[in-house]
Amino acid sequence: MANVVPDTEHVASTPSAIPLMRRGLVIAGILLIAANLRAAITVVGPLLGEVRADLEISSTTASALISLPLLCFAVFSPVAPMIAARWGMEPTLAAALGTLAVAIVIRSVPWMPALWIGTIALGMSIATMNVLLPALLKRDFPTEAGRLTGIFSAISAAVAATASGLAVPIAGLTDHGWRIAFGIWAAVAVIGFGVFLPQLRRRTLPKHDHAAALDPHPGGHSSPWRSALGWQITMFMGVQSLFFYTALTWWPTIEESHGTTAATAGLHQGIMQIFSIAGSLLTAVLLHKLPKDQRGAVLGLVAVAAAAVLGQLLLPSWALLWNAFLGIGIGGSIVIALSFFALRTVNHGQAAALSGMAQSVGYLLAATGPLVFGALHDAVDSWTAPLIALLLLLAVQLVFGSLAGRNRTLE
Repeated sequence: MANVVPDTEHVASTPSAIPLMRRGLVIAGILLIAANLRAAITVVGPLLGEVRADLEISSTTASALISLPLLCFAVFSPVAPMIAARWGMEPTLAAALGTLAVAIVIRSVPWMPALWIGTIALGMSIATMNVLLPALLKRDFPTEAGRLTGIFSAISAAVAATASGLAVPIAGLTDHGWRIAFGIWAAVAVIGFGVFLPQLRRRTLPKHDHAAALDPHPGGHSSPWRSALGWQITMFMGVQSLFFYTALTWWPTIEESHGTTAATAGLHQGIMQIFSIAGSLLTAVLLHKLPKDQRGAVLGLVAVAAAAVLGQLLLPSWALLWNAFLGIGIGGSIVIALSFFALRTVNHGQAAALSGMAQSVGYLLAATGPLVFGALHDAVDSWTAPLIALLLLLAVQLVFGSLAGRNRTLE
């Protein structure tokens, strides 16, 4: 998977070969990278109303604070492996953590252009970590990658839940409001950067002559770009991501329009993130029992998410329950989407190509969601139409999930 420059180790490390102290630092670094993957984005939703009021911007413009990072994910994900191939995986990850810390601070500066510059920079940083973290796990912990993937996913979701739940209370502590609530998460990136620094003694150079997503013959097999199944998986990845980030952006504001206070809506979103952990873990167990056909799991998760949207539309006073349902539905859906990369491919090369394709196209599609739904609200001055649009989106997700969930592999 990777070759290493002459002054470092030539063979991927195994858990038994890594000294205990360095093993602990590597795991701590991995977990701190995971802690930085969502918080800077999830902190925005509960404070979006305050941001709009303070800056006097429309719903459409405000939603770009979440859409822009997703565009960066789409554009930068295929580029990150090539940067790592030039500079090394460890320096690239350390630079991403350092850049993220600076970007979060810049985004909090009281100057309008800084808000957008910081948002773009943090999107590029998180995209880099998203792409390279699995490679780091594969190199240092090849026999434990699955378990550690589950742990770092849980850490990422837990910190995201904390960021959502504390956003409004932190904003209320000072006159600087949402800027402090945004900027405080730079501290987590700084800590991660410090813990990861010892890894700079190594400089692994992954073999990426070009973006994996664009490999015409991944692992000697056909490219997913020429496969109907590849596009079905990509569309499922994109639509479920579009649903997730749209709900992440606007759900607290929707609750507030139904009478929930801003602080309670932010707490509810934190609870939603916690239930997404439960949904992820339950779906992982379910997939172990359904290794061939996942259509039933897709149907169940879409039904739970649809119940959340219908509930918020018809019985908004039960908002806490609908957040729990929403978390289970979106948490399980992303697990299924990611599992398709392995379940529907022949080897790791083809899986990498499918992952690159699905994440690039998927996040590009997802980036439109917050913007379109914000514009729809501005046009009709109501959240009823956007909620109905979310139900239609779930119907599309069910169609592509049912197609991708059949027991087939790419040619």
